[in-house]
Amino acid sequence: MTTQRRNKDPDSAARDKARQLMSERGETFAHQAGIRLANEPSPLFRLLVLTVLLSVRISTPIAVAAAREITAAGWRTPQALAKASWQDIVDALGRAHYKRYDESTATALGDDAKLLIDRWNGDLRRLRSDADGDPNRIRELLQEFRRIGPVGAEIFCREAQGVWPELRPSFDRRTLDGAARNRLPRDPDRLAALVEPSDLPRLAAALVRATL
Repeated sequence: MTTQRRNKDPDSAARDKARQLMSERGETFAHQAGIRLANEPSPLFRLLVLTVLLSVRISTPIAVAAAREITAAGWRTPQALAKASWQDIVDALGRAHYKRYDESTATALGDDAKLLIDRWNGDLRRLRSDADGDPNRIRELLQEFRRIGPVGAEIFCREAQGVWPELRPSFDRRTLDGAARNRLPRDPDRLAALVEPSDLPRLAAALVRATL
């Protein structure tokens, strides 16, 4: 018995805790918003929209609901959103009760759609190529979109690390705070080692929810 205790993996309890968190709270915010994330132009653009919506002081459920309204309106590509009227975007945000920031966010979304079209031909994979595999450069380029600052860039990367491996591991301060609350490692590499690479977005989402 003593020998078994000595040989026991010291990280096994942490792995169990990580699995428990993912089981209870591990739905990604993209999935919650109805986005089946893949390395394709439309789902990546919809993740960008979700990131913009989450990047103001508004509740996560309302931001997620607003992302669903944008999709329901048919604006799944930057080209479609760029053609939408400002008032139609405001109305869509209003249906999700995205108040106070609805008008300024409608402007930001329209401008961001146009920027994506003009600079990267409507395809965030081109932004990724411009970064040449450098995750810090990806974060810098993301911040060229309106409303997306350092925090917003981290929101995008937490979700996108599932399809862009160079972003792994993406655990920002909020994620690591959630890890500390659950007695998990604050070191990003040690934390990432607790789960399969494909599960990193789910673990990140669970840890963020642990701070809410």
